[in-house]
Amino acid sequence: MSTIKQNVGWAQRYGRKLAIVDAAVVLWATVGALIIRFGVPETERLSARGQPYVVLSLVLAAGWWAVLSLRGSREPTVLGHGAEEYKRVVSASLILFGIVAIVSYALQLDTARGYVGVALPAGLIMLLLSRVIVRRLLHIERAHGKSSLRVLVIGSTSGVQHLSDSLRAQPMAGYIPVGAYLPGVETEGSTARTLDLPIVGRATNADDIVADIKVFSPDAVALSSSMQLAPETIRALGWALADLNIRLILAPALTDVAGPRIHTQPVAGLPLIHVSTPNLEKGQRFIKRTMDIFGAGILIVAFSPLLALLALLVRFDSQGPVLFRQERVGTAGEHFRMFKFRSMVVDAESRLEQLRANHEGNEVLFKLINDPRITRVGRVLRKFSLDELPQLFNVLGGSMSLVGPRPPLAAEVERYDIRAHRRLLVRPGMTGLWQVSGRSLLSWDETVRLDLYYVENWSFLGDLTILLRTFKAVLGRHGAF
Repeated sequence: MSTIKQNVGWAQRYGRKLAIVDAAVVLWATVGALIIRFGVPETERLSARGQPYVVLSLVLAAGWWAVLSLRGSREPTVLGHGAEEYKRVVSASLILFGIVAIVSYALQLDTARGYVGVALPAGLIMLLLSRVIVRRLLHIERAHGKSSLRVLVIGSTSGVQHLSDSLRAQPMAGYIPVGAYLPGVETEGSTARTLDLPIVGRATNADDIVADIKVFSPDAVALSSSMQLAPETIRALGWALADLNIRLILAPALTDVAGPRIHTQPVAGLPLIHVSTPNLEKGQRFIKRTMDIFGAGILIVAFSPLLALLALLVRFDSQGPVLFRQERVGTAGEHFRMFKFRSMVVDAESRLEQLRANHEGNEVLFKLINDPRITRVGRVLRKFSLDELPQLFNVLGGSMSLVGPRPPLAAEVERYDIRAHRRLLVRPGMTGLWQVSGRSLLSWDETVRLDLYYVENWSFLGDLTILLRTFKAVLGRHGAF
């Protein structure tokens, strides 16, 4: 069996698995809502009014399953990585129940609101949860090099190296670079010898390239932005790859820009890519601030016993105040006082210069794994990020957000370049991409890149995803010291 057929097989197998799981979930949700609202059908508890809902449940389950398919929630291009799969599940579910509401109103049907009120949230939550579980199983396979596409990368030496490094950095996305094609790059005296991929060919015309691709037999061909090929050649290459059932991927030079900011408009046969300005509109700012107020308020009430206990532990563990107040830089460069539970001795700031020689952080942020200034309780607090809980009051007051870039010190901001200053366009956060991606283990460039990605690609669903990933990062203690 060829490699192409094997990889098509995994996509079909994964799609069938999701189809079965989706069918089971929507049946569970609709039939469960029926039982909760009207009673068990096998008994006399099911009222005459509830009997039509038996048919409705089956029709609704079939419609729900079909809309999930029509919305593309099982397409291979969105499975296994990113939030697009979950977005399509949510939108498909809302579309279906929107249709139910419109039809009920138009035909003046007396649809039980209790039935819909149970079926929609229960089904949606279980659909998302089941997708998470199935994705985790896919990640296990991909961690062993299975269920992934073998990609041949075409472009210049630097373009091929950059694209292959980017794909390797996200192995769970399912793209494995296995070869390089360097059109027009000379064999002698070139930097091609520095590539860590086998070079498949160097031809510049479509027929020769296709012939080499047939021999190499990849699952996908990725064209980097640095490729030296004529538009006619790329078009001919696309036709040939379609006939060979090999996926064609175009990788533009534009990086760290998420889907909501990208809009494609075909003009004269050219797919023009429009990139919107990375600014939070008034409505988005209102949504984010509302989420901060409600989220921080609920968490403060829920964690109040824990906050009181931690305050007592800090107070009796070592001499000094319970809270540590430090000046940080917030939105547009404004300074504010950030609160934390004190995790160090009282004279920690004065001893900082003595320890700089043992610095173990990145180029800008000072970190020391075995910092002698940390107290016994403080070491436990830092491991589980419990020292940061008082920042919920910063969020409630408006100087911070639940999610955002890391709040920097004034001394750090002085060392910022123009690129890093863009981190100050939004409120700093208690958590962010930097925390769920490695925290203290990240280099300065990686920290800035993640923060800028967040600033330029904010979305409500993105904030929710980061908050959920934060619980995992905290419990795993990855990068915390």
